[in-house]
Amino acid sequence: MGQHGAAEERKGKDGRGPRLVGGTAVSARSAAVRLEGVAIAFALKGGRRYTAVEGIDLAIEPGEFVAVVGPTGSGKSTILNAAAGLLKPAAGRVAVFDAALAGLNARAGYLFQADALMPWKTALDNVAVALEPQGVSRTEARERARDWLRRVGLAAFTDRYPHMLSGGQRKRVALAQMLIRDPEILLMDEPFGPLDAQTRQIMGNLLLELWAANRKAVIFVTHDLEEAIALSDRVIVLSAGPAARVVGEYRVPLARPRDISEIRLEPSFHALYKDIWSCLKVEVSRAYASGPT
Repeated sequence: MGQHGAAEERKGKDGRGPRLVGGTAVSARSAAVRLEGVAIAFALKGGRRYTAVEGIDLAIEPGEFVAVVGPTGSGKSTILNAAAGLLKPAAGRVAVFDAALAGLNARAGYLFQADALMPWKTALDNVAVALEPQGVSRTEARERARDWLRRVGLAAFTDRYPHMLSGGQRKRVALAQMLIRDPEILLMDEPFGPLDAQTRQIMGNLLLELWAANRKAVIFVTHDLEEAIALSDRVIVLSAGPAARVVGEYRVPLARPRDISEIRLEPSFHALYKDIWSCLKVEVSRAYASGPT
């Protein structure tokens, strides 16, 4: 199903009705994150401006897992940063639970591709420090951090420093550090990109397990189309930049719970991959043909 089909699915017969998320009717006004006509531009030397994305209309419902794919330079991280409140739109509007976003998005947690752990702190203290801005006592913060390290499979590594952990273990610490704050929205910028293929699958399954226990709205940016399909409820495809826009939107009708290594063997997975790739490959080719932006 391409962009046109997805657009029809999102609306009722009158074009305004509620859409179905997990079999439940959801009001068009209940989005956890909504981008309306968003454009993001950057100032360049000589007074020139570069428009990264333009006319972005996108809504992520509470509890919905949305993956965003596109060629390099398509503005995937730019959209994520707009949802985080790190970038102010040059045009359009960003809303969080129907309230216009002004400043940083305090209701969101952000997981970056690169490690953001403090090398002088243990795994336990790296997780506990996330509660400092909330005024949580050190004793309680460490107790809650210990529980989260248990949840991500690192109960035996609480006293290890980042340099003593593998890449996958450091990513688990970072995941616990984000989730301990109990954000309502998870913003994830290629969080498993640096990991090897096997560790990525393990981390993907861990993420789905934690997400299923207490569903949050997720925007997950990735270059890996297989990863996008295996994890998400919906895949958004961006065009090549500059002035990137949404060119495809695809529902993922695969049953949950999912095992990433097994779901990729399903015929329906391959059919959906083929459908999305037919759209994405056009934009990837355009991006390579245009050269560096």
